[in-house]
Amino acid sequence: MIFARNVPGMTEVLERATVGIAGCGGLGSNAAMLLTRAGIGHLVLVDLDTVEESNLNRQHFFRSDIGTPKVTALAAHLRAVDPAVRLDLHETRLSREAVAATFATCDILIEAFDRADAKEWLIEAWTAAYPDRPIVAASGIAGYGDSGTMTVRRAGNIHMVGDGRSDMSEGFCAARVMLAAALEANTAIELLMTQKK
Repeated sequence: MIFARNVPGMTEVLERATVGIAGCGGLGSNAAMLLTRAGIGHLVLVDLDTVEESNLNRQHFFRSDIGTPKVTALAAHLRAVDPAVRLDLHETRLSREAVAATFATCDILIEAFDRADAKEWLIEAWTAAYPDRPIVAASGIAGYGDSGTMTVRRAGNIHMVGDGRSDMSEGFCAARVMLAAALEANTAIELLMTQKK
């Protein structure tokens, strides 16, 4: 019954889909939760970090998660919503060389890293390994307000969420980070629905 009010036909498509998420912080944890609530069947989650108090202002974690590996804490929250969701958890630092093997089963990859250089090599590695599979990435999610500047720019199979200009030095507001995460999840759902038609 959890998916009874989904868009017609969406549940059947999403339950057969696999989405990879590189990074389980502000973008990744929230995108994973939104995809789970939408009915995604399988997620591949990768993150090395543990939950810290400073994460609680924008990431889908709670005080009781502090000190727990992010992939472990996130998995518990996702399963609390949908016990049937299949999860592959990788508590590791992702390298360029490991991208192809780690996300081999994924229909789509969501990039959820903090650093621009990591975003760059992840996109390069994914598109080299899987040129026919989409990647949804983010650039420019810092600050607050200006919701209308948060868009999805597309170049082939690269879909870039954000304003494309704001810098991490501006700091992060939960509402704007979650808006970007929602755009990433919504874009992934759109792509999956389009691919399966």
